Amino acid sequence: MSLNRVDAVVIGAGVVGLACARRLAMAGLETVVIEAERHYGRGISSRNSEVIHAGLYYKPGSLKARLCREGRDQLYAYCLERNIPHRQLGKWIVACSAAQVSGLEKIAARAEENGCTEVRMISGEEARRLEPQLRAEKVLESPRTGIVDSHALMTALLADTEKAGGVLVLDAPVLGGDMGADIICLQVGGKEPASLVAGVVINAAGLSAPALARNFFGLPQSASPRSAFAKGSYFSLSGRSPFSRLVYPVPEVGGLGIHLTLDLQGHARFGPDVEWVDQPSYGVDSAKAANFCAAIQTYWPDCPLERLAPAYAGVRPKLGCREDFFEDFMIQGPLDHGRAGLVNLFGIESPGLTSCFSIADEVAIRLGIH
Repeated sequence: MSLNRVDAVVIGAGVVGLACARRLAMAGLETVVIEAERHYGRGISSRNSEVIHAGLYYKPGSLKARLCREGRDQLYAYCLERNIPHRQLGKWIVACSAAQVSGLEKIAARAEENGCTEVRMISGEEARRLEPQLRAEKVLESPRTGIVDSHALMTALLADTEKAGGVLVLDAPVLGGDMGADIICLQVGGKEPASLVAGVVINAAGLSAPALARNFFGLPQSASPRSAFAKGSYFSLSGRSPFSRLVYPVPEVGGLGIHLTLDLQGHARFGPDVEWVDQPSYGVDSAKAANFCAAIQTYWPDCPLERLAPAYAGVRPKLGCREDFFEDFMIQGPLDHGRAGLVNLFGIESPGLTSCFSIADEVAIRLGIH
């Protein structure tokens, strides 16, 4: 087993891990990104809606609220600078009945409190003029919401990292680590097992981040939170999309409801639902189509069941338990767990993609890196 020393190691080559690696490498640290899979971006980053969120829903003062808003602006600027395919389509949150209008008004008030002053209410009549197939009592419009090619984004982040001297190592699962006084020694498996010593380690392992932290010798067990898995399935719509914008119902517990998003080619997909699972799994049950169709028909009454087909599924890392989960990001640095050089990224679900640059900046702040 070989022993190598570098300035920084990022565990996990999803969009957040790559953004962190880019930030560290561009700050002058010799940076290695370690990924358990045979390609980067195969985990959470490959199984989401690819939405650039505006920051409407999150609790004021939370990390999600601040980092989503900051990250949104950074992401749009980066996409323009690097010619990454994206579109600022806008999003409509729809109150489908009079009973839901009060919930919509609460979202509007929270959006304003979060600094999203660009949102506006639209009457049902105006909404139907613009989107004739929509059923709505009232709509909250978010013009700063958009979509992005997440794989093109990750490729650009990796290119920046490598240009700054960073290295990506694939098929190399991190098995655990020892927390020294000022260095961290990681045990890396795979075809060529190795020990890797670094002064800085970022645990951006996504779904595996809490379990991995429990294998860091010298880190208090209390530092690793309980976690649960919320699976979300998506169905695609054959033929033309009925809407030109993203359409979301009023949110539900554990998610944002079965909403309509568009890809960059204009194809529509619906999801995700929320299904609590013991272990990550990615199959889509075709029998769910009827339930999906019923949910979609609350805002698109003409949705035809025969046009829905299973697409893909993703799994969100939830902190806590199914009955009581923590609704914010958990960015745990040395001041939180007492170990120099280590930052754990827990519960990085939506809006993690939107927030990737601001999360990377927050990691650098926690480590005192400028």
